[in-house]
Amino acid sequence: MNPQPVTTALQRPQLTPPNGANKVLLHSCCAPCSGEVMEAMLASGIDYTIYFYNPNIHPKKEYEIRKDENKAFADKFNIPFIDADYDMDNWFERAKGMEFEPERGIRCTMCFDMRFERTALYAHENGFPVITSSLGISRWKNMQQINDCGKRAAEKYPDLTYWDYNWRKGGGSQRMIEISKREQFYQQEYCGCAYSLRDSNAWRREQGRETIKIGTKYYGFEDKA
Repeated sequence: MNPQPVTTALQRPQLTPPNGANKVLLHSCCAPCSGEVMEAMLASGIDYTIYFYNPNIHPKKEYEIRKDENKAFADKFNIPFIDADYDMDNWFERAKGMEFEPERGIRCTMCFDMRFERTALYAHENGFPVITSSLGISRWKNMQQINDCGKRAAEKYPDLTYWDYNWRKGGGSQRMIEISKREQFYQQEYCGCAYSLRDSNAWRREQGRETIKIGTKYYGFEDKA
């Protein structure tokens, strides 16, 4: 049985992709961030496909958890799920010299550029007129930074538009959490890259807290062994 879409006091608006298009390629970073985006587009009758390309996620165990959970949620709604290459070595090569840049800095711009470049290329080659991403729904991310990268990638192709919809508004952020709890999604504790994991654990040690344990924390549950 398919899960019932979450409803809140702030109901979802009817969504219309740019230029009246009804075929969208959704770059997804993880199930918690994409859950609301997926259900919102379904509620508006938008035909979309998920494109999972996130070579930044490290280690491989974390990557597999996020990818498998995202695919399982897509399967519940019969949404096509494109599993792109992990491409981790390429990501580390492009990150050289940026290992100690802060989050929301130039390393993150590089990371967003890399993911959007591949998303835009796939969309162009497979007849998708619009791309968008679940990245911007997270309050931990700089939405303008993400949108700039998305637009830059799409501008390379005259047949492609980046949809810069604010997925946080109208209760989107609240529904994102509600869906994550309903589905008992994995609750990741860092953005995904090795440098974020390193810095997050360094901060935890300074605060006298335990370091991050991969694959143990889930929405609605205490830590799993």
